[in-house]
Amino acid sequence: MVGAALALALARQRFSVVLIEARKPTLRWDAEIHDRRVSAISRASQHLLQNLDVWSVIVADRATPYRSMHVWDRAGIGEIHFDAADLAEPDLGHIVENRVIVRALWQALPSAGVRVLVPTQIRRLTIGDDGAEIRLDDGQVMQIGLVIGADGAASQVRMLSGIGCRSESYEQQAVVATVHAELGNRSTAWQRFMARGPLALLPMQRDLFSIVWSTSPDEADRLCAMPASAFNSALTEASESRLGQLTLQGERAGFPLRLQHAEQYVRPGVALVGDAAHVIHPLAGQGVNLGFLDAGALVDALIAGRDRGRAPGTLRTLRSYERQRRGHNTATQLAMDGLKHLFSNDSGALSLVRNLGLGAAGRVAPLRRVFERLALGDAVDLPTLSRAARRQ
Repeated sequence: MVGAALALALARQRFSVVLIEARKPTLRWDAEIHDRRVSAISRASQHLLQNLDVWSVIVADRATPYRSMHVWDRAGIGEIHFDAADLAEPDLGHIVENRVIVRALWQALPSAGVRVLVPTQIRRLTIGDDGAEIRLDDGQVMQIGLVIGADGAASQVRMLSGIGCRSESYEQQAVVATVHAELGNRSTAWQRFMARGPLALLPMQRDLFSIVWSTSPDEADRLCAMPASAFNSALTEASESRLGQLTLQGERAGFPLRLQHAEQYVRPGVALVGDAAHVIHPLAGQGVNLGFLDAGALVDALIAGRDRGRAPGTLRTLRSYERQRRGHNTATQLAMDGLKHLFSNDSGALSLVRNLGLGAAGRVAPLRRVFERLALGDAVDLPTLSRAARRQ
């Protein structure tokens, strides 16, 4: 998603862009089947997609606005409820299947002039003073002014460019699936913190949710392997039946959770964005939103560099991007890591702190609105693409 958005954005700004992709994404599917991987799209990410002229396509395809969020702890009475009405906003964001976003972006690439090479991979990367030389797996050699790694947590570009990465396992796996809720989704995102990790229920069409259930690896394996009826009972119990009976729709999948951060985002001729640069815990659903902010910031930096007559791979230009994004990404990682450890703990003292904190945040309107603004994605200095377009 981040790489396709960035390719489209740069092409629209009259940069010559080649998109190299190992596998062509699936662009057609049965409309009755939902993607297990979804994203909670913030207002800033919505603006970016609107400015790229693909948001209306996404909404026409399948996107679900959520107007409120409800968060509670497994033990005690601490709860907090966020509502878009507090901010005079129509919603707090949208839940969108990842493949819907990818399809809208890929359909827009040809008309923008993006050259797409698929399926292929970079086999060798040589960095020089004026950019980089890449060799593809078909033997083709290309001279590139700037190579941007938007190739995920196991980034090949990061590895080939010699950029180190700090990585540690959370000792958790996330179980993802689509479920039906007996009482409907109420246009609300729900999250319950439990000892082994949070359970998030993200609203989709009508009475459906996409779930992200973070738990221990052994428990995740057990949840994925148990019969559907047993899984339904376990999930309903974990949600305290707040949405009635929850019933599995389709398949389950599990994936490991890690905290990961590249030691550098840039080198001469190379830049990293999205999961190639940083990976965070999914408990607040901010991963792709951080990636879209990276994309917008890199576009701003490259335009500013071009206006000053600099080549796109110039380190001076790229470092302005890194300065803008590294601090915010680090702060978000630390916040998510702190929340993960605070809420995945059975200490009586910490349980008291959690419940007092949630209760206070729920009762104190100004504090609650701060969290609501964070959910919207309005709490940082936004790149140009991530801002609402000015009305003519």
